[in-house]
Amino acid sequence: MTTIAILGLGEAGRRYARGLAHAGADVRAFDPAHDLGDPDVPQFATLADAVFGADVALSLVTGHAAASVAREALPHIAAGAVYADLNTAAPDLKQRIARLAADRGLAMADVAVLAPVVRAGHRTPLLASGPGARTFADRVGPFEVPVEVIDGDAGEAARLRLLRSVFMKGLAALVLEGLGAARAAGAEEWLRGQMADELGPDGDALVDRLVDGSTLHAVRREHEVRAALAALESSGQPADMTRATLAWFERLVAERDHD
Repeated sequence: MTTIAILGLGEAGRRYARGLAHAGADVRAFDPAHDLGDPDVPQFATLADAVFGADVALSLVTGHAAASVAREALPHIAAGAVYADLNTAAPDLKQRIARLAADRGLAMADVAVLAPVVRAGHRTPLLASGPGARTFADRVGPFEVPVEVIDGDAGEAARLRLLRSVFMKGLAALVLEGLGAARAAGAEEWLRGQMADELGPDGDALVDRLVDGSTLHAVRREHEVRAALAALESSGQPADMTRATLAWFERLVAERDHD
């Protein structure tokens, strides 16, 4: 049986832990800040105990914590295992984690999550690059985890994920700004309907997800947009829209902190 260690039991980690366990994997979990409370998923008091004997370690913490968690976990991971970082982070951070893994003789997979995990749980589409990408896909594939493996070093999946963020988070900011202006004019429901029609059959639900998700996850998405902006600026491409998107998420975070 494949043993999978889940590091981080936040919104995404808890869904991966439960979903993989129910799909037949032997799942072990670690998170000092969250109690999963699932009898099918043993939760360990230390990170070292959680990753002991794991074939795959999934890091689902935050971009800020990704490197420190990797440094703590890697010395305890067995040879032949793969360390998969699923956190939204800049390509250079993924490359740094890959080097930490290589120093321990381990393969690292840079894994980009391509949709909100709340919708499909562990069946959420993933994009993977780096030396451990193929092994990662082979080991989690039997548990209904869809992984597209792409050529390239660690950081390539992260780079493409940030390009996707330019569009998706920009779309969210545009929806928020449009609805705000329409609300002030007494035409919010009319404009919401127009947006939904343009966005296709799932338009109503998509508008709701963009609005609600932006508010609920403002802090995380601000970090994501900031990383996307840095990637755009380093490429030499215009980044005017992404700067405006970042301003929107900074505003959302400020409003949340004020409340």
